[in-house]
Amino acid sequence: MSQNGSIVDTEREPIPISAINQYAYCPRRCALIHIEQAWSENLFTAEGRIMHEKADSGNCESRGDVRIEYGLPMRLLRLGLTGKADVVEFHRSSEGTWQPFPVEYKLGKPKLDNCDKVQLCAQALCLEEMLGVEIIRGALFYGRTRHREDVVFDLKLRSETEEIAQKVHELIESGITPKPEYSKKCKNCSLVELCMPKVSGKKSSAEDYLSKAVAELCNGTMPYYNESR
Repeated sequence: MSQNGSIVDTEREPIPISAINQYAYCPRRCALIHIEQAWSENLFTAEGRIMHEKADSGNCESRGDVRIEYGLPMRLLRLGLTGKADVVEFHRSSEGTWQPFPVEYKLGKPKLDNCDKVQLCAQALCLEEMLGVEIIRGALFYGRTRHREDVVFDLKLRSETEEIAQKVHELIESGITPKPEYSKKCKNCSLVELCMPKVSGKKSSAEDYLSKAVAELCNGTMPYYNESR
């Protein structure tokens, strides 16, 4: 049973932790990647890949009372999650124990929604299950601002993360890609050319109009059309 009281099936096929971020950003984007296996490289994804090269190396470093692990594999059986952490810092406490502190690298700048925070929180939940410890906080590092943003893993964020994980499982198991809904963030999405949110939305509207017109014609409610005009 999760912290919000819902029962989670631990026998489900595990989903990538990154899918948590993608769903929180846009459920359709998540479906295009994990159901339709779509992907498109653009300037943002290329720069992001370069930025993550060191984080994905699997190397480790020691700096005084801090041990740094890069590309640390992780999993969360309770929620059916798997993936890698960009960076996990282990800070030595006064008692000599090592406290995990996950750090996720992002190319741009802090976002208005919680998509990056829930991804980081999912990593913390993984580490808690794997290591049997409680993790209070972590950090997001943004390449554009070159600044760390501390994230506190409070009950609200944990509950949101678990809820989204459940929704991602349900989305992938359904095999149904949600219809597009255009918003300002679409222009920064690497899949915008494949998704075509503006065109797809218009197409759906046209289909709805034609369906309504046919139904009215069949019901005899459409106005009489004079072919001689």
